[in-house]
Parts: sequence; structure tokens; C-alpha cells
Amino acid sequence: MTRRVVVTGVGVITPIGNDVASMWQSLTMGRSGVGPIGCFDATAFESRIAAEVKQFDPLAYLSPKEVKRSERFVQFAIAASKQAAADAKITVDGHDPFRFGVLIGSGMGSMNLIEQQHNILLAKGPKKLTPFMIPMLICNMAPGQVAIDLGFKGPNFCTTTACASGAHGVGEAFRIIQRGEADVMIGGGTESCITPMAVGGFCALMALSRRNDQPSRASRPFDQGRDGFVIGEGAGVLVLEELEHAKHRGARIYGEMIGYGATADAYHMTAPDPEGLGAAKAMALALQDAKLSPEQVQYINAHGTSTELNDKIETLAIKKTFGAAAKQVAISSTKSMMGHLIGAAGGVEAVISILAIHQQTLPPTINYEQPDPECDLDYVPNTARQTRVEATLSNSLGFGGHNATIIFQRFTS
Repeated sequence: MTRRVVVTGVGVITPIGNDVASMWQSLTMGRSGVGPIGCFDATAFESRIAAEVKQFDPLAYLSPKEVKRSERFVQFAIAASKQAAADAKITVDGHDPFRFGVLIGSGMGSMNLIEQQHNILLAKGPKKLTPFMIPMLICNMAPGQVAIDLGFKGPNFCTTTACASGAHGVGEAFRIIQRGEADVMIGGGTESCITPMAVGGFCALMALSRRNDQPSRASRPFDQGRDGFVIGEGAGVLVLEELEHAKHRGARIYGEMIGYGATADAYHMTAPDPEGLGAAKAMALALQDAKLSPEQVQYINAHGTSTELNDKIETLAIKKTFGAAAKQVAISSTKSMMGHLIGAAGGVEAVISILAIHQQTLPPTINYEQPDPECDLDYVPNTARQTRVEATLSNSLGFGGHNATIIFQRFTS
């Protein structure tokens, strides 16, 4: 019999709130976290806006020595994981630490440190590079440092699949518990790559919005006036727990994770399959895994990047998978408020998807003003919606053609 997996804790660091309560309030009020880039001088860049995390104090979660030896994406992961563990009221005390694991995705690791150290290399030579450069910048340092901090000695690795990294982190953590290899897993994603090279690289791809004079209106998924995504940063993780383990300790349960599907487009480095076949199959596999019909899903948290290709292809993929039910399901892109968190997106959006069930509320897609004829579904425009929510689905689609879909439902014993 397949082991059941429930969500017992959540934690986030986002551009619209550095804890779950403040993020959720911002989401339901339709607040944007996008503004002019403040962490470097972006005057020369075609896109000069981002969704930056604000007023984050790493010393609230780490010692001064740990702060000095960890990069921002790792600090975000530790902060979100500590929040989630505290929310779940769980520690390894009295448990086998090898049954507790961490799986946190990151798409890029520390671009910031690479850029800083490269400048030092050119100006002062190799002997001036910090000995901590490699261990500080690699993506897997996020789950590694979280495990050190929490004492979790079980399965530990990092998924790096661009914008699907966080969703793959949640999905693979779910599978580890199902297979019986752990009882508790922290799963999610983290990212902090608002740097000159990263922003410049995405500008060169013509992927970022250039609505620099209206930052809060720049991320506009499914709207006909969309002109690219807004880069963001943050972290989102969930405590996933085997049901009997959670019940034995009297844990509060947000909901149950019941489905996961992963596919590849095998089509193009950056463009989605024009028929949406990979994304559609990932959703179909997740529904099959969850033993749900499309009609049983009330909400889809879309990948919804605000780029021309993604939004219309994801809409097409939803139609292929959901058929007639595509017109009934509510869909929103919370990237309209917090930008695209790259490797953290799937983790944060998984948290939002489970909260939609817990709160019986759907966050909106803000800046939805002029419908695109090719995007003709219900995108929960501009205003949050209170409604019955039994099951939610979250999509993440990454460069390289990586697709991941996860499904949650209301917990019933």
C-alpha cells in the first residue's frame, strides 16, 4: 500500500512578505512586490525592475559567522525551512535523524558570488579568491546547510531544473516518503540571482519586461499587453510527512499531497513545445497519480510567467488535459504579484496551492486588463475569490523543457 503524504508545515521568504501570514495577506489583497532594482545600478539595462526581497535580516535565523559564510539563496532556504519546521512543531529530537531529509531546488546558486570573485580574479589574481567560493556558490549548499542547521541526516540533494527546480524539489521529496525512504522531508526551492550578469543575460534573451516606468504593472500574465517576466527572488518550502507519523505526534495537517507528474518537452532550449504536449502530459500524469478527474480540481496555480509564449502555450496545455473542464477550473498566476522566483517559484507556489485549500481562497492574477484571445480561461482576474477548494494543481515549466506538476487535496482521514 502506498504511503500517504501530508503537509504539516510551510515557510516562505518572498518579495511580498517574509513569512507565510504576510505573504498570504499581500496575495489576497493583490499587492505587487515589483519595483526598481535596488541591489545594483541598473541604469544601462533594458529591464530595470525586479521583485526583490525586502527587509530580510539573516541574523534572525543564523549566527554572524554563518551569515558571513553563506550566500543569500542559502540564507533564504534556511529561513524558510526554520519557519516551516517551527510551523510543523517538529525536530529530530527523539526520532531517527536518518528518517528526516531535505530536498531544496535552486536554478542558479550564487551568481552574485561568481561575479564578485571574477572581478577579484581579474583585478588581483587567483591568490586573492576566497577559499569559501566554491562551497558558498554551489546550488546543493541550500539543502546541505538546512540539514546541518536542523540535524536532518536522511536523503539530501538539490534539483536544478531552471524554473521547475522548486516543484521538482517538492515532487521528489513526496516520492521519497511514498517509497518509505524517509518519514519527514523538507521540500521546496530557493533563489537569489538579481545580479548584473543574470539580469543582463535574461535581457539578452528578450525575456524580461521593459515596463520600467510602471513596475507594479509590469508582470501581467495572460494579459494581451504582457511583454516579459519580472525577475524575483525568495524561497518556499513545505514539511512533507508520512500520514501515520504526523498523526502519531498530533500534527496539524494543512492538506495532503496526492499527485506528481514530470516530463520533458525535448523541443528547444528556451521555447516551450508549441503544442504544449510536455506540460499537458505532466498534468495528466499528476492527475493519474492523484486518481482525480479534471473536474475534481478547483484551482490551478499556473506557471504563468507573463511572457508571450508561456502563457498561451500553458493555456493550450490546460485545455488539452482538462478538456471541457478547462472552462470551469479557476487559474491564477501569483507571479503577477511577486515576479518569477526562478528556482524558488515552484516551492513558493506549492505553499500557495496548499494554503488555497487551507484558507478556501484563491489568490488573483493582478494586472489582467485586456484579455488575450489565445488566453481565454478563468484567470481569477485582479481580485481574490473565496470559494470551495478541495483540490489544487500547480505547474512549473523550466528552460530546457522541464515540466513538473504537483497536486494537493483537502485532508480527510
